[in-house]
Amino acid sequence: MAAFFNVEGWLHSDTIERMDTFAAGLRMRLEKPQLDPRIVIVDIDDKSLTEVGRFPWSRNVMANLVSQLTEKYQVAAVGFDVSFPEPDTSSGYDVLQKLAMGELKQVPGLDRQLERLQPQMDYDGLLAAAIKGRPVVLGYNLSGTQTKGVLPKPAFTEEVLNGRVLDAYEVAGYEANIKRLQDAAATAGIFTAMPDRDGVVRSTALLQKVGKGYYPTLSLATAAVALQARSISPLFEGTVDSLSEAQKRNGGLEAIGLFHAEGNIRIPVGEGLTTTVQFRGRGGPQGGAYRYVSATDVLKGAVPQEVLEGAIVLVGTTAPGLNDLRATPVNAEYPGVEIHANMIQSILDGSFKVRPSDAVVAEKLQVLVIGLALTLALPVLAPVWSILLSLSAAAAAAAINFHFYTAYDYVLNVAVILLLVLALFIMNVAWGYFFEVRRGRALVSRFGEYVAPELVAEMAEDPEKYNMDGESRELTVMFVDVRGFTTISEGLTPKALREYINLYLTAMSTDIRDSHRGTLDKYIGDAVMAFWGAPVAFPDHASRGVATALLMQASAHRLNDDFIKRGWPELKIGIGLNTGPMHVGDMGSQIRRAYTVMGDAVNLGSRLEGITKVYGVGICVGEMTRAAAPEFAYRELDLVRVKGKNEPVAIFEPVGLDKDIAEADRAELARWNETLALLRGQQWDQAQAAIDALDAQHPRGLYKLYTERVAHYRAHPPGPDWDGVTTFETK
Repeated sequence: MAAFFNVEGWLHSDTIERMDTFAAGLRMRLEKPQLDPRIVIVDIDDKSLTEVGRFPWSRNVMANLVSQLTEKYQVAAVGFDVSFPEPDTSSGYDVLQKLAMGELKQVPGLDRQLERLQPQMDYDGLLAAAIKGRPVVLGYNLSGTQTKGVLPKPAFTEEVLNGRVLDAYEVAGYEANIKRLQDAAATAGIFTAMPDRDGVVRSTALLQKVGKGYYPTLSLATAAVALQARSISPLFEGTVDSLSEAQKRNGGLEAIGLFHAEGNIRIPVGEGLTTTVQFRGRGGPQGGAYRYVSATDVLKGAVPQEVLEGAIVLVGTTAPGLNDLRATPVNAEYPGVEIHANMIQSILDGSFKVRPSDAVVAEKLQVLVIGLALTLALPVLAPVWSILLSLSAAAAAAAINFHFYTAYDYVLNVAVILLLVLALFIMNVAWGYFFEVRRGRALVSRFGEYVAPELVAEMAEDPEKYNMDGESRELTVMFVDVRGFTTISEGLTPKALREYINLYLTAMSTDIRDSHRGTLDKYIGDAVMAFWGAPVAFPDHASRGVATALLMQASAHRLNDDFIKRGWPELKIGIGLNTGPMHVGDMGSQIRRAYTVMGDAVNLGSRLEGITKVYGVGICVGEMTRAAAPEFAYRELDLVRVKGKNEPVAIFEPVGLDKDIAEADRAELARWNETLALLRGQQWDQAQAAIDALDAQHPRGLYKLYTERVAHYRAHPPGPDWDGVTTFETK
């Protein structure tokens, strides 16, 4: 069950998530890389640094590199995994110009000589000229709030979304390229790495938002230039109005489309417009996925023509001192430039490792098939066969998972299935040696904290029928609270307060456990929580809850008489009851656990307890409780919409057993129902007259509340579409 809940997303586990992350990296490492000649990395390696000099190089060197790649080698595109955010003044031209205007002002012909040399010494101009009109993509970084340089033209802007909102990472700052270079380049792309919380890069955001524009990564921008793409655009499904709430969170986005002359490429994206990087090989010149050539060999023209001609080139570095090595699932020191290469290859092939939309269905099917098979088979097999069957099941699950990964590019989680096999095997072995004998005793001992002794004795006769595992049942839950407890605590000494609370809690607990066999859940300060229907199932759990609530109010009146005689503050309690489906079981942490209930029906029960103060009643029950306990008479209080729920519910005050209700009280209830009908029909005068008549004969806080409401509705008519519902914005 836990495995099923984990796959469904109801039971999250960081450990299982880390195991799946490890499995994803292992799958990538098991795939043997094949050299892709379409993508070449021009490496600013140690050899280049030795021959050319320390990095960053002067822009005239970069201009020569671009010229060699675009003119000599005729590459399809050049993507720079470096940026040029500052002007290059390394030629010394600015210094000479200042000298010519100062100390060397009198040197004849110096001005003309400098003017003649200016084009050769304007390194930024040389690089701009080299990339002008060429398929060159510059790189830049997004981070923080500081802005430097100029951004390229965005792939698209908010205007093209027609009111849709994309779930994109939004960044205010950037360190881009100087205007001269950016204006000359074909475009630019983001090379910012986006590691996960553990510092490992597993995915990349294909587009990020700056201002009102969406800007592509270096890999997407370079692929677009190489393919001479017309545009990069979001691909949507349906219209905004037709989308579900989940789809609206990402605007109904299906994929990112790369539109070019030979076809369209669809790139699936997830949260934050991210896509998983398919790492091929272990990275670097020896990784086997991409050819690396030294930048200095390109400058000298020493690289064979067939290696670079028509290829997509990425200019980056593997030199350790230049800090572009990233932690990835396949290598802790993976060249950052090769991350872009992997993405470009995926784009060119239109092949992406994705988690399919029906992945959860496939995983649940595996959990059910393997879980049921092992659950039925292991108890009847000998130890050796149990081991062989468990190993075979784990191997089959791993093989199926790897087959879907390699054959269909489907990413399915496998950790929970392997853990399920291991857990079932261990449980089967341990059961015969330890748990079977101890389970009954431990179960009875634990339940003795919650339920009446006679129920414990009943459970001890057949402990196999009861367990503390989580399950869903229809139960009735109760919340009890003392009114004005803060004032009470301030008016008593610590010793008197302790006795006050002990007497109150003892009386309430006795009514719950002993009178109607309820399960005492917990004390929350002065509040009490209990439920009926588990661990022992009662078909009349709602009736038991209502009867207990009426008994507790009587006990509170009896206690109050005693408290007043002692000079203690008055005791008043409010009780909320609700019936519905709930999760019940032993829940909590490794440090402390409790047998308790959870769910929407439980939350509503808590809200009903708080509502008793508003309506001036001692007990408030939901409509499901009223329907499940029809032997009691009820006074309808209102239709309410409590905080956290959209649908209104009817709430009632139980008056007593229907057969014991006096005729006068029955007539009052009938008149009150007629009054509610008048009020909901917005017949204010008739409703107020009926309330006044009821209040004169039977003064109640409820009638005073509705007198105030009628006055409010007269002053502020709710309109013809009013549904008669009262909305509570607080808990």
